[in-house]
This record gives sequence, structure tokens and C-alpha cells, in this order.
Amino acid sequence: MRIGLIGTGRIGAFHAGVLARHPQVEHLVVADADAARAAEVAALTGANAVDTVADAFAGVDAVVIASATAAHAEHIATAARAGLPAFCEKPVSLDVPGTLRALRAVEAAGTELQLGFMRRFDAGYVRARELVRSGRLGRLHTVRAVTSDPAPPPAAYLPLSGGLYRDCLVHDFDIVRWVTGREVTEVYATGSDAGPAMFRAAGDIDTAAVVLTLDDATLATATATRCNGAGYDVRLELAGESDQFAVGLDDRTPLTSTEPQGPGRPDKPWTGFLERFAPAYEAELDAFVRLVRGEAANPCDGRDALHALRIAEACEISRRERRPVRVAEVPTG
Repeated sequence: MRIGLIGTGRIGAFHAGVLARHPQVEHLVVADADAARAAEVAALTGANAVDTVADAFAGVDAVVIASATAAHAEHIATAARAGLPAFCEKPVSLDVPGTLRALRAVEAAGTELQLGFMRRFDAGYVRARELVRSGRLGRLHTVRAVTSDPAPPPAAYLPLSGGLYRDCLVHDFDIVRWVTGREVTEVYATGSDAGPAMFRAAGDIDTAAVVLTLDDATLATATATRCNGAGYDVRLELAGESDQFAVGLDDRTPLTSTEPQGPGRPDKPWTGFLERFAPAYEAELDAFVRLVRGEAANPCDGRDALHALRIAEACEISRRERRPVRVAEVPTG
């Protein structure tokens, strides 16, 4: 199989290494708006660097899109017009209209689009989904999601990110849907920009909290921050009438108990998403290869990305207008 990889930044370079090692990928073509960066990644992985991004769509069986967020929708549409299945890092687009245009291009072409919500491939989240669906928790009444980055991203990234809800919490919105099998009907969101001044300059927030109501009346909370100095902390707690489980709770969770007999500070707390979710990133690309080969169904299509984005959009409205917002208020066309 020949795969074209578009974008060789941090996550693109990681994907290049995974694809280069995959037994079903015989040839990997890499491209980037920065041709020198693409050449460096090619040299490290044994891939073939091409001169332009357009060249990465030629002579391949599928494409993996890890380009700048603003280019995702265009690259998805280009792949669709070329009849190529595509894997794309989230988001499809930073707004609903752009997302819908890209999805319509895929639907018109009859091609496949898999989105990069890697938590669906993490062993802990997979097990949590099984437990919920098996009834082990009884009636699920409370879900608590946590995403905390150890340090803020570069200031230049913030105006391009879409904000904390779209860029960060969108993973929590997707995984709450996936694990519980329920839809979010209403949100109440707030946020704080009391941290580094660059967040206020970008019109963004560094910390957020959201209350989500699911369609079966289960309540969920989702919190996120860019300023968690203890380390990278991503967890999901599921509480039911019969039992309670947690994802992301291990000897590297950057959480210290104040109880005399409780666990102390971990020796090696998680430092970032690539370290914490490396196996999940590999698994999602393997799933994409199997999708292209016709061996498996699409595990996370563009409509899943649209659902998560609409929740994020509802959160933006809620924070701005200081009120509960029903997801149905977010237009879909």
C-alpha cells in the first residue's frame, strides 16, 4: 500500500514513523508546506519527500492529513475528489459550515474519511465502554472528564487553535458520546483567562468547566486547563448505581493524595499527549490501514467529528451568553 502523508509537524512526524513501520505500508510519501521539514522527516523514516502538498495526492492509495488545522477541510475535499480514502487529525474545520462542506465532498465522492479521535483506541477507554455497555455499573448517573495540559502551547498557536473547547475539550465531548452511547443535549460552560496574558490577547481561555446533560438524563462534567504543572492528566470517571470506574488512573497519573496512606507524587508523571497516547495513535492508524484494505468498518467518521464540534460550539455560546445552551441551537446548515 502507498500512503501520502500531508504535514510533518509534531504529530505528522509521529505518524510518519508509525506508517513507515507498518507491515502493510510499502511506500510512504511525505509533504509539507515547509519542504525542508518534510525532507528531514523523510530522511529519519525512510519515506519519500515530494516537493509540494499536491504531489502527495498522486499515485497513492490513501492519504493521512496532519497539516495545519486551517488546511484540513481543503485537503479532505482534495482527497475526496481524487477518490482517495483519508485519515485526518481533528478537527475537520473550526466551524460547522466548513465541516459540512468537507463532509458533503466526501459523501458526494463516496470515499471514506476517518477522524483522529485517538482516545477511542486507548485500552482504558475501550474497557470503560465495554463496562458501561455490559451493565456492570448499573444505571450510569455521573461522568467526570478531565483534560489537563502541563504547559501552554506557543502563543502563536492560540489564535489558530479554535479555542479551548474546540481544540482540547472536543476530545472529551467525543469520548463521552463514544463510551456512554448517549448524545449530549444541553451544555452549561464557563471559562477563565486568569493565567498567562497570551490567552487574553488571543481572546481565549486557559481553564474551562462544562456541565453536560445527556439524552438519558445522565450528568457529565468536563474540565480542562493548559496550566497543569504537575503533568499531563487525562481521566474519565464513570459512576453508576452499582459500581464506579476510572480511566487514566495509574502510577503515572500526576495526582498526589493528601491522605496519610494515599499514593504520593508519581516518579514519572505523564509529560504530554504523544507519550500518554502513543499506543492509541498507532492503533488508530492501523485501523485506517485496515479500513483502506476493506478489512474493517470506519471506526470514527466525519459525522462523529461534527457531533463533537457542535457540542464545542454550544459551549462557546454558553460561555459568551452565560446561560444553558441546547446543542440543537447550533445550526447544521
